[in-house]
Amino acid sequence: MYTLLATLLAINLAYVYVNIVHYLTKLTYILNEYIDINDIKSQLLIMSGSTSSYRDRIYIVEDIILKLVEYGELNQTALISFCGLNLKKHKSIIDELELNELISRTEAQVGKRAVTVYRATQKGIEFCRSILEPYEKMFPRRKSIIEESDKNYK
Repeated sequence: MYTLLATLLAINLAYVYVNIVHYLTKLTYILNEYIDINDIKSQLLIMSGSTSSYRDRIYIVEDIILKLVEYGELNQTALISFCGLNLKKHKSIIDELELNELISRTEAQVGKRAVTVYRATQKGIEFCRSILEPYEKMFPRRKSIIEESDKNYK
């Protein structure tokens, strides 16, 4: 008797499962007709706090120097994170800034780990003031996606 009940229950559950999958498939097709994937991507960028999908190299350089001036010194992880960068993609920019003496790097031992700490140099601060800030005044960064999307909906 228990075997019969278990079999009937299994058949009933399988029937319910098939119906759920069927209705979810129908719902997916219906929703795909009304969803604009580009709109979702732009909304995700807005929600992530990113104002643009691309940042010119000169603005990355400016952001790095300004963050180091703001905090005095930052370890590599904090610098990359605060500037919204990717270490693999942007390490060459940091190395170039160090090579041109716009920032300085020191290695410190913390226990068994070596920690890389960066600081803005006086040359870097003056470069930012005399070249990067006037450049940004003349050629401001792209308008944010939020401002662009507001224009589209008006």
